[in-house]
Amino acid sequence: RSAAPVPICGRGRRPPCTPCCSLTLWGCGGLRGRGRDVPALSAALFSAFQNKLVDRCERLQLQSAAIARHVAEVLPSRSQAVLVSPARELVIQRLMLVGKVCENEEQRLLEEVHAEEERAQQSILTQREHWTEALQKLSALRTYLVDVITNLDDQGLVNAEQDIFERTEVAEGILEPQESAKLNFNQQRVQSPLLHRLWAHCVLTSLPGSEEISIDEKTVSPHLSLSEDKKTLTFSARKAKLDSDGPERFDHWPNALAAASFRTGLHAWKVSVEKSCAYKLGVCYGSLPRKGPGNEARLGFNAASWVFSRYDKEFRFLHAGQPQPVDLLRAPAEVGVLVDLDGGEVLFYDPDSCTILFSHREAFVAPLYPVFAVAHQSISLSQ
Repeated sequence: RSAAPVPICGRGRRPPCTPCCSLTLWGCGGLRGRGRDVPALSAALFSAFQNKLVDRCERLQLQSAAIARHVAEVLPSRSQAVLVSPARELVIQRLMLVGKVCENEEQRLLEEVHAEEERAQQSILTQREHWTEALQKLSALRTYLVDVITNLDDQGLVNAEQDIFERTEVAEGILEPQESAKLNFNQQRVQSPLLHRLWAHCVLTSLPGSEEISIDEKTVSPHLSLSEDKKTLTFSARKAKLDSDGPERFDHWPNALAAASFRTGLHAWKVSVEKSCAYKLGVCYGSLPRKGPGNEARLGFNAASWVFSRYDKEFRFLHAGQPQPVDLLRAPAEVGVLVDLDGGEVLFYDPDSCTILFSHREAFVAPLYPVFAVAHQSISLSQ
């Protein structure tokens, strides 16, 4: 009688390996003998495989029960929680509160405007009455003097000397009109930090990223390199080999101007400054000198530039060589610049904290260029 066939692995013509037995009842390739199929594995192996199937069925049953419970219990409860969520009511309540505060601020400011208009108008009326009366006195005195000169003889003039002296003394007490701030509308009376912050935030968010500003490579200092998209300036202590003789290029200070200027309206842009510990950014007139180490071409040290400046941990607003410290708890990662040419204001803003860093009022008399300087690493116009 011939010997019983030996089970073999379909992969390698050898007895079945443990992985093969664990995958399926027939291993990886089935059990084959010498030219014919052989019975299944031994009773022990079959029992182990059967137990694995039972375990698998139990896990599937538990998994199905968990999914069914999630669908039947968890999702409906979450749906109900979403429907009764306080988020909608919270948003409504907060917007109502903000609206109420804005309404109150509007009412207060309009009352202040009305009161200031009335004060200024009253000052103008008072002065008009005063100077009208003065004109009448001067006209009457002139008429009197002409009459005296015309109609009195020498003796008459001598006799009228005292009267003439008294009348002319009154005229000498009438001074010439002087410029008075009381005749102007006082903008300080209607300033509102709340409105200022909201206005700045709205302008910067309604002009996303920035105006379409690019840096004019013809103005870029040899100490700076300009990225291909004309948005990033990177500082280098060594001067690059550029045409420093170009009339538009800054040849000493690490400055650069935008390619276009603004003549009227409201404009805003943002600059990423988180990489730099030494930079300036703001606006300037196109007449700003470009050559030499003097203050004429140094941003913030002349009458033609207005900049927010950082040097290490020191923050300042610079204009006409008169620095004004800016106290900050932390260095801004981004600085927004807002220019209102019609309103005569340049404002520097931290978009992350909605904080006005500094605001300056100026009656601008020429178009303004966005201006930049960097003396450490790089700064970039935000997209």
